[in-house]
Amino acid sequence: MPLSTGPVPVAGRARRVLQDDPRPTFFTSTIDGAPRWAIGVLTAVQAAALSLLTLAVPAIAVFVATSADPANADVGWTRAVVVATNLWLLAHGVPAGLGGVVVSVVPLGLTVLALFTCYASARRSGHATRSGALASIGGYAGVTGLVALVVGAGAAGVLRALVGGLLVGGLGIGAGLLRRPEAPPWGRVVAPLGDRLPAPVAVGVRAGVLAAAGLVALAALLTTLWVLAGRATVVDVARGLSLDAVGGIVLALAELAFVPNLVVWALAWIAGPGFAVGAGTRFAPSEVVGGPMPALPLLGALPDAHGGAVLLAPLLVVGVGVLAGLAVHRWLEPVRPRDVAVAVGVAALVAGILAALLVAVAGGAAGPGRMAQVGAHPWWVGLVVAAGVGGGVAVAAVPSDRAVRDAVQDRWARRRGAVPAGVPDAAPGAASDT
Repeated sequence: MPLSTGPVPVAGRARRVLQDDPRPTFFTSTIDGAPRWAIGVLTAVQAAALSLLTLAVPAIAVFVATSADPANADVGWTRAVVVATNLWLLAHGVPAGLGGVVVSVVPLGLTVLALFTCYASARRSGHATRSGALASIGGYAGVTGLVALVVGAGAAGVLRALVGGLLVGGLGIGAGLLRRPEAPPWGRVVAPLGDRLPAPVAVGVRAGVLAAAGLVALAALLTTLWVLAGRATVVDVARGLSLDAVGGIVLALAELAFVPNLVVWALAWIAGPGFAVGAGTRFAPSEVVGGPMPALPLLGALPDAHGGAVLLAPLLVVGVGVLAGLAVHRWLEPVRPRDVAVAVGVAALVAGILAALLVAVAGGAAGPGRMAQVGAHPWWVGLVVAAGVGGGVAVAAVPSDRAVRDAVQDRWARRRGAVPAGVPDAAPGAASDT
């Protein structure tokens, strides 16, 4: 029988490649032929498992290293897994009960870890389609809610786990899927929403996000300066604890998990309201009110400067707003003068909301008694940031906008009587009768 010269079906080509390939097929997977929603769910399970194991394995290692201590004779290895699971849920916004104390301060370092595992898993194994993305994000939220249900977090805890899973999974998995080879450009993804938003609103949202990112960058720089200035205190506190090698590693990892929280507190310090580390304390440019605190080396980096030139720190918020205003001037092509005002208002609102959300997540209860109040007031910081950013955007965008200048000049000319009221301006370049 003569061989057919027509196109070979896809299944036939795949079968022929497998037959001709001399490599072992024991590790060959058929996941590429699975439905896209199934691939998405597997990607979500992989992301959750990676971040959870990253916490559980060191916890079990610490248990093994300290199992010879008589004080841990009645403690099973499963207790280490439970603690690691509670910390993982805490990174997703679920309050944890540790040692009979409710802790609600989200360790943002662990949240960043969860975001990274979501990103890496989606970029490696995800499928950049609508069904694949929805399945991955929904699957991650489902796994988070299931873990909260297993550890007995209660109805409120399960709900918070679902919301936290949606946020973490949406950001991490979404960013990873956008890096896939088959992913569409970011502009095409947001085009349906961008086309429905008025141009001033869309530009204001972009400027507000830019301002919030600039404030976080400034806060990170300030945190670095705080650590360098207080390094002697940090070292003295660490030496005073007299920890062994295992205890020192555990403490160092635990403090790294809360370094992003210190960055957010620095943002509240720059804005002016400041933050608290325990009830009755306040760290702000205007005053520093200390009090008894836990013996943690990281707290040795808290600022002690106040008054004088430090009082000008909130002007940095206005400076960031000026940079965002220059972006508004570049991005926006206003048709009416009020378009600039809309962009300025939206930018201030978005920056204030983002700052308030960050402060709300980075604060809460960190222990019993006085330590039940840690962080800053979210809405107070948000209002101050919105006012500062809005003022800076207005200073940079309004005077430099041609439509605004033309409107002001026209109104000033009408008030002086140079142009009679009700008479439109002559068209540029119009020929004169004379």
